[in-house]
Amino acid sequence: MSDSVLLAGGAGYIGSHVVTALASAGWRPVILDNFDNSEPEVVERIEEITGCRVPLIEGDVRDRALVERALRRHRIGAVVHLAGRKSVNESAEDPLLYFAENLSGAVSLMTAMRNCGVSRLVFSSSATVYGAAETLPVDETAPTRVTSPYGRTKLMIEEMIDDCVAAVPEFSAVSLRYFNPVGAHRSGLIGEVPRGLPNNLFPYVVRAATGELPFVRVFGNDYPTPDGTGLRDYIHVEDLARGHVAALRVQREGPGLLARHQRINLGTGRGHTVLEVLDAFGRACGFRIPRRIVGRRPGDVAASVADPGLAQRLLGWQARHGLDEMCESQWIFQQRHAERLERAPALPHLPVPAYAAPAHPAE
Repeated sequence: MSDSVLLAGGAGYIGSHVVTALASAGWRPVILDNFDNSEPEVVERIEEITGCRVPLIEGDVRDRALVERALRRHRIGAVVHLAGRKSVNESAEDPLLYFAENLSGAVSLMTAMRNCGVSRLVFSSSATVYGAAETLPVDETAPTRVTSPYGRTKLMIEEMIDDCVAAVPEFSAVSLRYFNPVGAHRSGLIGEVPRGLPNNLFPYVVRAATGELPFVRVFGNDYPTPDGTGLRDYIHVEDLARGHVAALRVQREGPGLLARHQRINLGTGRGHTVLEVLDAFGRACGFRIPRRIVGRRPGDVAASVADPGLAQRLLGWQARHGLDEMCESQWIFQQRHAERLERAPALPHLPVPAYAAPAHPAE
């Protein structure tokens, strides 16, 4: 089977780390991205990290003809689908936009795969499909209780995959249900740079640390958690990327190792509260992160923690990085990003280590 992998949305935050992990492990990644939420320069930084040339196709996953040309030209053996919109808040404000883009993108991509005879898919799903889980940690058998249009699109795409697997005997897929990806590559060269107002905690913390925001708003301190603030399972983006490599490897190893559509959580199995995150980030940057307690935010759940046991059993994967490493890598990336923008950070910062590509392929 071909070791060429097409990554739809491969220049984005998570996609760029998956591309880097695949190239470092000996795969041949090909990026398809419309740069709606990413920058072309990230490809150069991926190549700097890996020492590998990574083909880039600029375009939208909804352009089925373009996707088919990419699949044929690069003799693609598997696809990782990371493209689409990802803001819970934005999806609540404009659900039709999310249905139009996320669902049509998945239909276009899987149609192109069928037409080109590409039968292996790894889909970027989300723990939002669980909503407010009744028991923690949550495993893959837990009921789905989506509470946002974004989460609904993820669940609907999983259901589309179920139907495709039933209709096409040779088609197989792994849906990786991410918990809360954070951090950046240890080189400091790639990481998350959200456009506009951030949607997740870590980018807010970074902006408060750099003085772009006066403080971090903590939504609620009366939840049934150790300190009353919301508790989440944060996973280092490099661990998340290794999960994709493991899924593709096991898919390639042969039939029967996974279900034809296998759903797998990617998380650490450990939760951290908002205040714990703020304190850890303070240790990383050397000063206290300003914060202000405000009222609960509608739709937020008290706690969300993964049971990652299935990933360990089926993929041989488990998270390696703790919260302090997540925060340190994020702060190192922030410093390097500021330097690239010729805006040197004026705040205390960690020494940025030199980085060399690994001598041996990663898993």
